[in-house]
Amino acid sequence: MSAHIAVQDSGLITRFDAAVAEAEAYLAAARDAVAARVCKNGRADRRLLDAEQHLVHGLAWVATYVEALRQITLWARALGPAFGEVEHLLAERVFAEYGAQLAGGVPMTQVETIRPADFGVAAPRVLITFDSAAKRRLADLLKASRGKATVEHAGLDEEFELIRDQFHAFANEKIVPYAHQWHLNNDLIPLDLLKELGELGVFGLTIPEAFGGAGMGKTAMCVVSEELSRGWIGAGSLGTRSEIAAELILSAGTEAQKAEWLPKLARAEILPTAVFTEPNTGSDLGSLRTRATKDGEDYVVTGNKTWITHAARADLMTLLVRTDPETTGFNGLSMLLAPKQRGDEANPFPTPGMTGGEIEVIGYRGMREYEIGFDGFRVPCANLLGGVEGQGFKQLMATFESARIQTAARAVGVAQNALELGLAYALDRQQFGQAIFDFPRVADKLTMIAAELVAARQLTYFSARRKDSGKRCDLEAGMAKLLAARIAWAAADNALQIHGGNGFAMEYQISRVLADARILNIFEGAGEIQAMVIARRLLEDGAN
Repeated sequence: MSAHIAVQDSGLITRFDAAVAEAEAYLAAARDAVAARVCKNGRADRRLLDAEQHLVHGLAWVATYVEALRQITLWARALGPAFGEVEHLLAERVFAEYGAQLAGGVPMTQVETIRPADFGVAAPRVLITFDSAAKRRLADLLKASRGKATVEHAGLDEEFELIRDQFHAFANEKIVPYAHQWHLNNDLIPLDLLKELGELGVFGLTIPEAFGGAGMGKTAMCVVSEELSRGWIGAGSLGTRSEIAAELILSAGTEAQKAEWLPKLARAEILPTAVFTEPNTGSDLGSLRTRATKDGEDYVVTGNKTWITHAARADLMTLLVRTDPETTGFNGLSMLLAPKQRGDEANPFPTPGMTGGEIEVIGYRGMREYEIGFDGFRVPCANLLGGVEGQGFKQLMATFESARIQTAARAVGVAQNALELGLAYALDRQQFGQAIFDFPRVADKLTMIAAELVAARQLTYFSARRKDSGKRCDLEAGMAKLLAARIAWAAADNALQIHGGNGFAMEYQISRVLADARILNIFEGAGEIQAMVIARRLLEDGAN
């Protein structure tokens, strides 16, 4: 247990506050500079937004960094006496690194950097530094705790910490020993594991008690998703489909639809899948072409969908279709609650009117990805979500906050797994008469992963708390997802580098974690799309 540092005496919070104020001033100047280039009559112009993508997306990254620093400061203040030496050093490392990047250049990707000069504004002052002695001390504490110190004081209530302990133990017993072989074999997640997760309430975690769920909210969802994803992202993602389906039905379904489907989702009696994406449309949902035409008491669906996770095993599809063939945009889209027969290895799509095949992927296995063709597939008209056509896009947009919060939590879990694998290897691997952890650049990689995990975790919890309080949080959820996805990839990449050649061998778990981490910056809104959404909100708020 590390010795506690009294933050009030050290003046650390005061220094954090000053650094945040400096970063906020830089953000305000950058926003004004971008607005001057892309706004007309106080509103962002779509053509100019696209033309100035580097600046617009860069603004989103700057704002995400500022919010992360703000949330770390609030976390430090809230912990009070529990804010010990480990937490002190982790927070300082993030402030020093992100402050330097804001001043010198924030990496949006490995090949794209946004700098103050790009905005045409002055760089912020770097108010907090982190010297080599501090790095060494943090490395020693990380080594002594085998990485556990990074989550000991995450700032959650006791109830959530008990949930974390429960799912941490479950993942270690039921997932970690088997996940890598499941990945290598491209096995579907065992049905016994699905059953156990259902009995633990994973699929009904956020469904209200009135419909058979736990009614626990998004913060609990984050803790569970993080711990299961630390074991394996496949297990951590199982609840995503139920989360999306339940959110759709809760927010837009009729009372009859809620009574019919929510208890079944909560009990894991049925497994849902989200069927939105089409070939060649990607994020451009306004170009969606799969159509549903009324025929008596049914809709008849014709078209093609792709990137459908866990499709073969699913019993219910949330299916986005075009019910008005005269439209070409969002207005003619509707959401159907489409039942299907559960498939198996021998016959993945036995339902009449459906065909499908697997899309082989490098990671994110366990549920598998599929493309599906519909030709004469029938759905009862009573299963039109909400009972009114043309509401599908609006209904889907209402789920994105929760989906992106949950994706951020999955990314935190993947990054935590990478940290633990990299740290264990660095402590055990001997080279030149010592553990490779004792070489500064190896230790520096691991302490930076641990420090960035603080940023991602606090930003994710912040967005979940806003959602639980009933506040709009599309901006915060987007920031959490944007940052956590990049951190997960960097954590996995650097942990593999620590493994050296062994990391490139498929027998080592870190090879799987790297492949799994890569998807996080693509699904639930690719990083580029996410940055544009964040920036538009910032420009809207700045104009009001």
